[in-house]
Amino acid sequence: MKLLALETANEHCSVCLVEDSHSVFFALNEQAKAQTQTLLPMIEQGLSQQGLTTSQLDVIAFSRGPGSFSGVRINAAVTQALAWANDLPVIAVSTLQALAQAAYRVYGLREVTAVLDARMKEVYIASFQLDADNIMQPVDQEQLLDYATAVQAQRFTLVGSGSHLLDAASQYNTLCPNAQDIATIAIPQAQQQHWVSAEYALPVYLRDNAWKKIPEQGKP
Repeated sequence: MKLLALETANEHCSVCLVEDSHSVFFALNEQAKAQTQTLLPMIEQGLSQQGLTTSQLDVIAFSRGPGSFSGVRINAAVTQALAWANDLPVIAVSTLQALAQAAYRVYGLREVTAVLDARMKEVYIASFQLDADNIMQPVDQEQLLDYATAVQAQRFTLVGSGSHLLDAASQYNTLCPNAQDIATIAIPQAQQQHWVSAEYALPVYLRDNAWKKIPEQGKP
């Protein structure tokens, strides 16, 4: 099985290529808001290094949000385009779940409340626990909450870009998910063919008015 995993839902861009459940290529570009310029070249680099074409893939996994509006949109659009052009199925992975998976990968945390800064004095939040297969699984629903309500929703250790907004002493506010975490979550789903067609590679924003002018975001 050949799986391509993409993550651009935050400000960074990363690509992971998996063959037979093992990562054979990983690239990360930490340049802020450069996903449009870097994602396709990174995909081409990974495929070229492995002597593959997109049509030889079995499935594409992507971070479907919530997260940066433009990052989520780019990831879904590229995934749809590649999947449609090559008749490939897709697996949509929650960015919050990928963040929780990163917390286990980097810090060994087994129970976390994943929090992303949603701007406008709100956060995206959900809690996760590690299962027997070392995959972080949700224990509640993804929500968009104001700070005060989010504090009440916290179950476990806070991780992610929104954690310091709820707890100034948070140690894990710089943690970001990458395509390796998307791949880790997607592999068991791909093995069971729990995927969908390209038309369902849809972004999840959790906010109806996802696109706001910069002054409305409360952040320059």
